[in-house]
Amino acid sequence: MNRVVPWTELVATIEPVYPKGEGPGRPPVGSERMLRLHCLQQWFNLSDPAVDEALYDSRAMRQFVGIDLGREPVPDETTICKFRHLLEAHQLGAQRFAKIREYTATQGLQVSRGTIVDATIISAPSSTKNRQKKRDPEMHQTKKSNQWHFGMKAHVGVDSRTKLMHSVAATAANVHDSQVLPKLLHGQETRVWGDSAYSGQRGVIRQHAPKAKSFVQTKAHRHRPLREEARARNRTKSKVWVKVEHAFLVIKRIFGWAKVRYRGLAKNTHWLYISCGLANLHVARRRLMAGA
Repeated sequence: MNRVVPWTELVATIEPVYPKGEGPGRPPVGSERMLRLHCLQQWFNLSDPAVDEALYDSRAMRQFVGIDLGREPVPDETTICKFRHLLEAHQLGAQRFAKIREYTATQGLQVSRGTIVDATIISAPSSTKNRQKKRDPEMHQTKKSNQWHFGMKAHVGVDSRTKLMHSVAATAANVHDSQVLPKLLHGQETRVWGDSAYSGQRGVIRQHAPKAKSFVQTKAHRHRPLREEARARNRTKSKVWVKVEHAFLVIKRIFGWAKVRYRGLAKNTHWLYISCGLANLHVARRRLMAGA
């Protein structure tokens, strides 16, 4: 990841708002060092105090960040927390996601004319054992496969050729997948794939992507099961649609972000943007290294 992350472009998004250290007191830690530390949090799903401890325990992590314990200490959790709040306040997560998209495009991984849309649930703690004595008011519950889930939804638009995410949105879990469909299309599609949650959205697809044909899976009804021809078409569509699961695999299994870490939708949306950008680099890492 050290070889495929565009450090120069990402640091450039932080520099305009990063403290310059012109006043009295201790000078700030370098912006690239803090960015590298923030990426470690994403890849290993670490809290602010956890990444502080991990840097003391792992020589490889210290080498990646650029810290020599013989000369300087590891940034404490307060410094790490302030950096994260700085990124959230200036909504730099979305900017970094866009920068990574531009970078992958310059490396030959252009967005094609096919988009796969889907959503996944990111669970949130349902316990009320906290200071407020209640659950996160911005998270909601939804029923899926006869089970209730409490949390948020991550909606993505994935390129059908490169398997890279080009659009990201976050909502509470009770928002239906089809309501976010317009935000997931870039407008130049010729084909759109999706599961049965997006059935009945041909008009929306035609409005936001006029040249696109809908390859959304046909939905069965309670008293009207699908015929064998429709099931065969759904199986054919699934061979392309299943590529979206690779993006969710990286975010939820490899990066470990199956549960939200913070209260509120804004903080978790910021985390989602950065995770999706780094997930794109992880998916394309071999092609990027080969190009370099």
